[in-house]
Amino acid sequence: MLRQALRQAAPRFGASPLGALRSLRVSAPAQQSEVTRSTTPGGGYVTTVDPSKFVDGESLTAHQARVRHADPANRTFNYAMIGGAKFISASAWRLCLIKFLAQMNPAADVLAMASLEVDISKLSMGECITVKWRGKPVFIRSRTEDEIAEAADVNLAELRDPENDLDRVQKPETLIVLGVCTHLGCVPINKAGDYNGWFCPCHGSHYDTSGRIRKGPAPLNMEVPPYSFIEEEKLLIG
Repeated sequence: MLRQALRQAAPRFGASPLGALRSLRVSAPAQQSEVTRSTTPGGGYVTTVDPSKFVDGESLTAHQARVRHADPANRTFNYAMIGGAKFISASAWRLCLIKFLAQMNPAADVLAMASLEVDISKLSMGECITVKWRGKPVFIRSRTEDEIAEAADVNLAELRDPENDLDRVQKPETLIVLGVCTHLGCVPINKAGDYNGWFCPCHGSHYDTSGRIRKGPAPLNMEVPPYSFIEEEKLLIG
């Protein structure tokens, strides 16, 4: 195409290729300018630029910056869309966090099992009742004077798990222990064994009237659960 243009321009400017090239440069159509000039009523000129098109000599970065800030309405719309998207995203994450934390809270039935209120007003002297707390049996024993004296008259040096009887009760006449053998978790039998306390039929552990291990393979005393007396004859376990 360049050779054809040179041949067409040669008759007018001679055979010189330089003249032909000059003719192409002069005769080449000028690029359409994106800058327009209009006359004002006062006789002046107003220059406007089409923001969506390139201006001669303008870099890509400058063009993008000019187009981005050329239309305030479009810029406001973009900001509104971005802000709305961020708000929706933050709300979604907040909802997920709330649901996650709610799942970590104990359910109502679990909270109900966490504490147990027991009325012991009908518990006779020397009697032992069993209640269920957190899925485990709890022994509540009303001790006689002889049982209290027997539990107190013990040489702690002879105990496998030394513990004073007064440290295991809040009221000497009421003993509360978990009904679980500390060996392998069997349920001991009340008022049985060599010490008139509890006897584990599984492997032969003997507990005294304070629930302390005295004989057999169990390594520890029967556990005392957390409890408190909310009334004179009503206690709260847990």
